[in-house]
Amino acid sequence: MNVKFAKRAAIVVGTATLGVTIVAGTAQADPAAGVHRTLVAVGSDTTQDVLNGLGNKIADPNPTGSSDGNLIASYDATGSSTISTRDTTCASVTRPDGSGAGVNALRADIAAGSHCIDFARSSSTPNATGQFTFIPFAVDAVTAATATTTNLPANFTYLAGGSSLTNAQKATSDLTRVYNCLDTAGNPLPAGTYPTIGGVTVHPLVPQAGSGTRKFWASTLGFNATTLPSCVKDTAANGAAVQEHNGSALQGPNDLMPFSIAQHIAQGRSLPGVTDRRNGAVLKTVNSTAPLNASGNLNTAFPVTREVYNVIPDSRVTGETLIKNTFVGSASKVCTAKYDSTTTVINKYGFGTDANCGNATTLVSRDLV
Repeated sequence: MNVKFAKRAAIVVGTATLGVTIVAGTAQADPAAGVHRTLVAVGSDTTQDVLNGLGNKIADPNPTGSSDGNLIASYDATGSSTISTRDTTCASVTRPDGSGAGVNALRADIAAGSHCIDFARSSSTPNATGQFTFIPFAVDAVTAATATTTNLPANFTYLAGGSSLTNAQKATSDLTRVYNCLDTAGNPLPAGTYPTIGGVTVHPLVPQAGSGTRKFWASTLGFNATTLPSCVKDTAANGAAVQEHNGSALQGPNDLMPFSIAQHIAQGRSLPGVTDRRNGAVLKTVNSTAPLNASGNLNTAFPVTREVYNVIPDSRVTGETLIKNTFVGSASKVCTAKYDSTTTVINKYGFGTDANCGNATTLVSRDLV
């Protein structure tokens, strides 16, 4: 058995193809300063842009105070350290970065009785217990991304099963083997060494702690999202934190990171308020299935798909007409809002249509895994 090992090197290549710093981006799609809408959302980086799009299309049936007439105020995962979500009482709310941080901020807001946050965006899978309803509204898919210049192949193999797979089974799946730090026979690699694909050393990356995509990727590939395997890093070669769906983390030709296909699509469409953070990131095919279909939209036949959610306290889902009309049911405003005469906001921002959109029945009283 010949397996090549390599130390992680901070490889710097021409700036024409690779960034060397993490670009967090500014919160350009937050509501304008001084504008405070009725329903406030925080959390997931994955769904921040589509919720901003929905926020700019769904009118408030009863606007008051400093509202601009729109219903949803969705605050991006990154930007200023604090946000102002209400006129005076919520003028300095800490900005949550990621699905877990968003749900935790909502939980803390309820406990404090602050009423600064109304719901959280989440791409994380819900658990069987808790005080929240995870209402699905769209389908996303996640694939591995590399830099534009790479030594890695265009296609990776994947075997479903996650942590239930044996190491021998994991060895048959490029993505599962790499993110579990196994050699080509399924043996754990010594600390300080890295896996290979086709003889090429791979540097697997994941986003920041609290990221829904990090949790999803870990669950899908069967590794621990909290205690990462020794070869998996959440910092780039320059030491900066990896922000989800930001290709600036791909600083070497053998770097690999999970990337939302919907986010990649939206970032390439020059949509209002969407920052292009791809920075040359290239989406890979998996099991010979392309991430995009012939029309340039998300390929819902991709092997690694997930639902994304709006997370709302149970009591509000069952007790408030405004919440029901906005989020619950296939005819809800979130499910049906149009970007233009032919396209829903959900599809325009790169996501697939979800047959479960608005289903608040099977997910009542759930929380984060």
